[in-house]
Amino acid sequence: MTTPRWTSTSDPYVTPGAGDAWANEAAARGRTGTQQLLGVETLTPETPIRTALALGEEGQAVVRRRLILEDDQPVELADSYYPFWLASGTPLAENRKIRGGAIAVLAQLGHTAATITEHITARQPTEAQRTLLDIGADEPLLVMRRLSRNTDGTPVEYVVTHTVSRLSPGFTYSYSGSTPGGSAPCSAAVRT
Repeated sequence: MTTPRWTSTSDPYVTPGAGDAWANEAAARGRTGTQQLLGVETLTPETPIRTALALGEEGQAVVRRRLILEDDQPVELADSYYPFWLASGTPLAENRKIRGGAIAVLAQLGHTAATITEHITARQPTEAQRTLLDIGADEPLLVMRRLSRNTDGTPVEYVVTHTVSRLSPGFTYSYSGSTPGGSAPCSAAVRT
């Protein structure tokens, strides 16, 4: 069994006020974590994303596309989708970086994530992904899909990341449930 390169939690990525979660995570390992905003656009997303965000057949979303780097090396592509009704007219729809991140904007709008669901798969990269991540055709990607819902259950963010598998420690999940009379069950994802 190999020793993990690092352990990470999803909490800072969905908690307002955590700052730049990736920069902080990389800094904790003595690395430099940065992001390049590749673009922001309004579109009709693919069916699985429309379904997850409860957008309907022709529903629009704002997508923020980013290239995630560690020590200037591309490690991940991250696309964050927001329902158009929520993102329109906010910094989420502007083609610029957001001070405090998108999670801070969601919180300011009254849509803090209360329920998080993550789904992990793996697949080979597309040609566009190979170019952006500077990897070969046989280099698999870990694909994480995260749906965040606010306190009333409304979907407010859908994130899709494609991470170069050899540069990732993988994903290990740790769950903690409620006790009789306690709060609703919760879970935390941990990359190890």
